[in-house]
Amino acid sequence: MNDQLQQLLRIVRLAGEEIMDVYSGDIAVEEKDDKSPLTEADRLANAVIVRELQAQWPEIPILSEESKSVPYAERRDWSEFWLVDPLDGTKEFIKRNGEFTVNIARVRDGRPIAGVVFQPTADVAYLGAEGEGAMKLEDGQTSVLRSDEHYSGKTAVRVVASRSHMGEEVAKFVKQLEDEGRTIDLKAAGSSLKLCLVAEGAADVYPRLGPTMEWDTGAAQCVAEQAGRRVLNWDTREPLSYNTESLLNPWFVVE
Repeated sequence: MNDQLQQLLRIVRLAGEEIMDVYSGDIAVEEKDDKSPLTEADRLANAVIVRELQAQWPEIPILSEESKSVPYAERRDWSEFWLVDPLDGTKEFIKRNGEFTVNIARVRDGRPIAGVVFQPTADVAYLGAEGEGAMKLEDGQTSVLRSDEHYSGKTAVRVVASRSHMGEEVAKFVKQLEDEGRTIDLKAAGSSLKLCLVAEGAADVYPRLGPTMEWDTGAAQCVAEQAGRRVLNWDTREPLSYNTESLLNPWFVVE
């Protein structure tokens, strides 16, 4: 693991400590302008991450879900930046099901070139970087993540979908696979863990046929790609790209 990934791992674990302090007590929930939930854990984790990234890499700007008010006119010229979701899966955090993550990606020319996804409740980290491949850290052990057979070649397909946003379109996707004669094992998971499940081979495909934001996917996309998977625009079949004006992802599939 190179120094960059080691530093990012240190930072997400610091953020995780802040999150778990809040998680262990009463969780007060506010509502953001877009009606999505916000907790003190989001704020505290964001403050830690921004502080540490600025200390380590002061020359690289930061775009975070909780501090995203950088005008497009300014950030469109960024060749490189940090893309941060300090608490991905706030709904899962509020439900206390443990399926939330801390996500940090380094984006260069619209592509995530390094990423760390950390699940504080399990002390599990997924890491990926160009030139380093992808790995999972769990119980003090490091395992290398490598691609498995594409789901289209399988008769039994493990499909992972959002625990909070399953949706009618995903049901249609599953039905189409069943109509092709495949046996389906449908899994539900929260946050960016869904992309990581495909990256580690615990699931075969993740169709995201609903809205997500760039900070939801950047870090895990890097992990998946470095594990030999693809994260593709549902319509164009091109890899997801970053720093768009709206910051809204298109529908996509991880395969």
